Amino acid sequence: MSRLDFLATAYFIVTVAAAMVLRVMSLFPSMDVFNPDWIVLVLIYWSIALPERFGVFSAWTIGLLTDVLTGRLLGQYALIYALICYFSINEHRRLRQFPMVQQCLFVFFCLLGAQSIIFGTESMQAGNRLPLSFWYPVLSGTLVWPLVFVVLRYIRVMARIV
Repeated sequence: MSRLDFLATAYFIVTVAAAMVLRVMSLFPSMDVFNPDWIVLVLIYWSIALPERFGVFSAWTIGLLTDVLTGRLLGQYALIYALICYFSINEHRRLRQFPMVQQCLFVFFCLLGAQSIIFGTESMQAGNRLPLSFWYPVLSGTLVWPLVFVVLRYIRVMARIV
């Protein structure tokens, strides 16, 4: 493994670890319903930026770690993250050319699909009612995407990861 590959992998691991911390961290308990899925946002960015290095298998592995971290059904986030990374990698050439508004729309539909899968698996376990607050992370994740994109792009450019 060359130095650049090791550096790219290290930055990937650090950014995913930071996203996992943000996922479980609660600064304001009343704002927890708006906490987006930071891990998915980071995975989408790295799948678009470096699709040849970080793919579906790394998303699956991170999903399993997220399942353990959040205490959800084992494999739930692994499936969601693998699907989202697959779609991101499949469309990465187009997504790179899209303006930020269209990228936000792509992220919105990815997060919407993820929340739908979560609701589907939870409703199979027990009858659930769908509160409006269930969809807040989709909206907040879409609104936060430009910030995540700019920060991770800055890290990638400053570290000269290509």
